[in-house]
Amino acid sequence: MFSRPLVVDLDGTLIRSDVLIECGFAFVKSAPHRFYEPLLWLAQGGKPNLKARLADATQIDVSALPYDAAVLEWLKEERTAGRSLVLATATHERYANAISEHLGLFDQTFATHSDVNLSAHRKRDKLVAEFGEKGFDYAGNSHDDVAVWAAADRAYVVNPSAGVERAARKQGNVERVIDARPAWARTWAKSLRLHQWLKNLLIFLPLLAAHQASDPALVLAALVAFLSFGMCASSVYLLNDLLDLEDDRHHPTKRRRPLASGALPLLWGTALFPVLLVLGLVLGWVFLPPPFTVVLLGYYALTLAYSMYLKRRVMIDVVVLALLYTTRIVAGSAAIDARLTFWLLAFSMFIFLSLAFVKRYAELHSLQARGQVKTRGRGYVSSDLPLISSLGAASGYLSVLVLALYIQDGNTTSLYRHPQLIWIACPLLLYWVSRTWLIAHRGAMHDDPIIFAAKDRSSWLVIALCGLVFWAAI
Repeated sequence: MFSRPLVVDLDGTLIRSDVLIECGFAFVKSAPHRFYEPLLWLAQGGKPNLKARLADATQIDVSALPYDAAVLEWLKEERTAGRSLVLATATHERYANAISEHLGLFDQTFATHSDVNLSAHRKRDKLVAEFGEKGFDYAGNSHDDVAVWAAADRAYVVNPSAGVERAARKQGNVERVIDARPAWARTWAKSLRLHQWLKNLLIFLPLLAAHQASDPALVLAALVAFLSFGMCASSVYLLNDLLDLEDDRHHPTKRRRPLASGALPLLWGTALFPVLLVLGLVLGWVFLPPPFTVVLLGYYALTLAYSMYLKRRVMIDVVVLALLYTTRIVAGSAAIDARLTFWLLAFSMFIFLSLAFVKRYAELHSLQARGQVKTRGRGYVSSDLPLISSLGAASGYLSVLVLALYIQDGNTTSLYRHPQLIWIACPLLLYWVSRTWLIAHRGAMHDDPIIFAAKDRSSWLVIALCGLVFWAAI
């Protein structure tokens, strides 16, 4: 039987998250027009008031939080061996008590309440008053925990922040270090969704359509636009993941995203998304025509509206997704100061509307396969599958019709010596659209059809053949 209780911190130790940041983004998502209120609560009564007001204004599913599996297993072993476990956290008592009740591991819970923010020396003083100096062992992860380790008999360091392990070892009582964090390079790549930058290749489409790919200045401008748009897109991906933490944790694949799973600390994501946005805007403003920055701001605003509200509106969500793809083409035109054509915009809207429907179809098909009826955070139900399929396929075929009409346009003859060769691209696209929907119907489609196409050999072959056709037509 252990004579000393084991006291465990919550944020960053027991869970790979921060409840305060979770509450903050949950509040902003539920009431975006009140985004400024947490700052007022902080100014009026400090952190205790902020945490209390956010706890009252939000509902977080504590069962879905990213608990550290290694820490949980260790705590269960300690409890089985007869150790008394105590949860001591700066999180508000409402959520601390809910987590303690959910896990059923802790004999006592100490948390932030009324006017006391239970962190650093305040947590140390509370534990010393309760158990005496050196009368407890303590597990934590941050610089705030150094003061608590100094008063503890044994220190357990869990997934420590930079410099924390070194500071803890200076106390001379470190018993064990638990570090089960994934490789940082892969985590950052997934968080920034660098693979999604493939979508930004659409920025080069106006350059190719205008037959200006041999102009070094315009190619450089398109490359700068690609980089600027990529930073902006990664920024909005991070913000979207922060706003969708709880929904993602209930999704079969999205729950593995770095922020939702806790592989990437929420504080890092919170700090990085505005930095990437500013860098992207500055890069575009300094090196590209002003219209490009205007388009970039419009893209960010539309994406933000989609993340907070529009994606929950049936049919509006897929139209917005198609607009977001098309915005990349508009940005590419603005970067090289090229004129947008009716045909390019029409083709883009219809083909990407079809792919947006594919994305929703794949999600609903997966939902139906799991025996569920309604999507979380969306307005669709599984019985919508036939309608989505018909609308999506029709949109894809309309894009091929637009291409066929483009061949007959009088301006096309000024760009191509042999425009009739472009007809060969029509059956290629008909095949690709039909095959894409067949794969989705069979339940083998990736959630994101663009990523699926990037990994699909047949899709690459169709793209290559279409490129060859347009090259031969020049």
